[in-house]
Amino acid sequence: MTGAPAFSAQTASVLAVFGGKPAAWWHGYDIAKRTGLKSGTLYPILIRLADRGLVEARWEDEQPAGRPRRHLYRLTADGRAAARSAAVHATAPAGPAGADRRRTAAPMRRPGPALGGAR
Repeated sequence: MTGAPAFSAQTASVLAVFGGKPAAWWHGYDIAKRTGLKSGTLYPILIRLADRGLVEARWEDEQPAGRPRRHLYRLTADGRAAARSAAVHATAPAGPAGADRRRTAAPMRRPGPALGGAR
């Protein structure tokens, strides 16, 4: 096992958005649209990434008419390295070459006789 940080699938998807344009500032709504994550999942991820020094945050410079200013986020240098690492680990095979990793459903069981017996 390597020393690369382990990211959840949701965090990896956020890093992938940033990785598409690593120097760009992104707002949460755009990240949410691209990842499909709800705000209750996305914003804690962004806060954790900022706490780890992987993302920097700032407010928009000016408040546009009709809406409040938004928080903007972008990767730091460490964040760019983490995004590249997450992308490599996301595409690496999980098992031996040629292994079938599909899940199979358990066979359905027929319901047993009704409790209390037939009347």
